[in-house]
Amino acid sequence: MSAQATDITPAPSTRAGALRHKLPGSLAWHLGSLLILAVILYPVVWVIGGSFKKSGDIVGSLDLFPSDPITSNYTRLSEGIADISISTFFFNSLTLAIGSVVGILLSCSLTAYAFARIRFAGRNLLFTLMIGTLLLPYHVLLIPQYVLFRNMEMINTYTPLLLGKYLATEAFFVFLMMQFMRNLPKDLDEAARLDGCGHLRIYWSIVLPLCRPALITSAIFTFINSWNDFMGPLIYLNEPDKYTVSLGLKMFVDQEGVADYGGMIAMSLVALLPVLAFFLAFQRYLIDGMATSGLKG
Repeated sequence: MSAQATDITPAPSTRAGALRHKLPGSLAWHLGSLLILAVILYPVVWVIGGSFKKSGDIVGSLDLFPSDPITSNYTRLSEGIADISISTFFFNSLTLAIGSVVGILLSCSLTAYAFARIRFAGRNLLFTLMIGTLLLPYHVLLIPQYVLFRNMEMINTYTPLLLGKYLATEAFFVFLMMQFMRNLPKDLDEAARLDGCGHLRIYWSIVLPLCRPALITSAIFTFINSWNDFMGPLIYLNEPDKYTVSLGLKMFVDQEGVADYGGMIAMSLVALLPVLAFFLAFQRYLIDGMATSGLKG
């Protein structure tokens, strides 16, 4: 008894009908995506176009790009602001950003390891108190912290901006790393203890390499937050040669309220480059770390 093959390939008319049926929905989805993309990219395009306009043509102008572009906004950046080089602001911001990243990665990862892998008295209470700090607004702690650092004669230094980063005061990053460490197999710790490793060796040689995705994510957010921070440097820094990029932008507005919008927009665009470069540099490691975290069964 021979079996006859059945042709299950849909007829051309059937395929054409299916395509006609899906075409309106697909077209609407793509048009909606392009509309959302245009809304998101509009501020970026406006900043790029504004950096090539005169200050008087920026406010109230509806044109994205000028008909007669100029480059004087960028050339003025090389001259500095109030006899201070633009590179000084970038160096100060880079110092704070790198210092913040190092402090967050060291302190928060060590604290997360203690909460995730070590059992000690009062662990749950301390963890609850730490998470509770997320509910405290920044402005509630602003005055007490300022009074404390003023009494310690640390005003006009970078210490108030960096000290908290080395004391694991960022509960969000502690929680992020702790949740990642909890998913690591406990067998790794037991095997390391059999080889004579203590908690510090397990933390440094085993847990940290496997937590690379969480560490890189924390580093990216910390760098961006520190680079864009305006309130902290505004409160604790008094001398212009210690200003960051965010405070340097404020110097484009003089005491009489006259603003150099062209120079301000040009510097804003240049200030985006380090953040973008930092993200692009670590994006590949973030994706690779998530793909190969070492947790294969």
